[in-house]
Amino acid sequence: MDLLAISINHRTAPVELREALHLNQDEIRAYLVELKESLLSEGFIISTCNRTEIYGLPRHDKIEFGDLKKFLTQKRNIQNITDENFQQFFSSAAVNHIFRVAAGIDSLLVGDNQIFGQVKESFQIAEDQQLTGPMLKRLFDAAIRVGKRSKTETLISEGAITVSYAAVQLVEKIFSLSKKSALVIGLGESGEIAAKHLRDKGIGKLTLTNRTMSKAEKLAEDLQAKVVPFENFKEFLHEYDIIITATSAPDIILTKNDIQAMMKKRGSSPAVLVDIAVPRDIDPDIRKIDGVFYNDIDSLSVIVEQNMKKRLEEIPKVEAIIEEETNAFFAWLSSLEVAPTIKSLRDLFEQVRADEVKGQINRFPEADREKVEILTKRIINKLLHIPTIELRKAAENDADSAETMEMIAIIREMFGLDKKDKE
Repeated sequence: MDLLAISINHRTAPVELREALHLNQDEIRAYLVELKESLLSEGFIISTCNRTEIYGLPRHDKIEFGDLKKFLTQKRNIQNITDENFQQFFSSAAVNHIFRVAAGIDSLLVGDNQIFGQVKESFQIAEDQQLTGPMLKRLFDAAIRVGKRSKTETLISEGAITVSYAAVQLVEKIFSLSKKSALVIGLGESGEIAAKHLRDKGIGKLTLTNRTMSKAEKLAEDLQAKVVPFENFKEFLHEYDIIITATSAPDIILTKNDIQAMMKKRGSSPAVLVDIAVPRDIDPDIRKIDGVFYNDIDSLSVIVEQNMKKRLEEIPKVEAIIEEETNAFFAWLSSLEVAPTIKSLRDLFEQVRADEVKGQINRFPEADREKVEILTKRIINKLLHIPTIELRKAAENDADSAETMEMIAIIREMFGLDKKDKE
């Protein structure tokens, strides 16, 4: 199988290059149209904040990794990029890579839940652009199965591994979110992620505040949340059961006096305050106030480290799933390839035999010519008997399916079968 794949990702390139090559869905569609016309008979593109990758079956055997790299980089006119910024994969290595991506173990955050959905979207876009055939559709199905099995049969995605998500998971242990209200203060990357997690977890009421009002309003529209002006958000603190702070302020923005005043208005109703800012937004002395559950980034980081350790321990289980699905995929593929290869090989030997007999048959008495035909055919059958049996046996052996494909490729190349088929 001539599947090619190139990848520029968090392991090979800085964020500036990854951003420069990031493609939105409309761009992916346009790129796939061009790839279909020039380079690939089947293919798809994955593009996220941490990776942009092209997978495909070349339209002819002269297309190489360099053609895909050139296609991707020239369209963005990027000068400061080298081959070292790319990974490249061929055949079984390409299959293994897409399976690792779908399972989340090739992600910057091991066990990333988002990448599975992004892989599915990439597959769907390729299908919509009619750039998928039987082979890639089978590969899609296998990759989706790998992703689902990894999440259901292992703990690779369990536990928070970002402080933003850890903050929300911690709050979940204290409150039933659907009945509570939350305020997120500061909408940089951490605050925005925390707000999205709260909405995804079904928070009853979500309110946002940020120094830049327009950013708060835009995110609030996306999350169906409310907005309060940053200048006077302290007036409303008592209305919220949960407060998450994530500003970039150089000093404390919520003092012990602020929280004491808030709790006085709340009466006996407890509140959870989580500070994920660096430097801290909340005076840590508030933990002494009755009814206040307080955590800062240090305590959350401990949770994150413990969860990451648990995820890393799950990687061997995921890799076992990937190996199993890779073997199953290549077993299917080799079952398609072995019969045509056997036929092509026999056709080639028969043609050579027939040509040689035709050129020499007049040297034999007419009474012996039928014997020459029978004898030479028996020789060919005996020569091909063991190779035929071994190819069929290998195709039936799931454990050696990738090796079977390599065996088929070697035979086809050694005897020039692909060139012969094109004649």
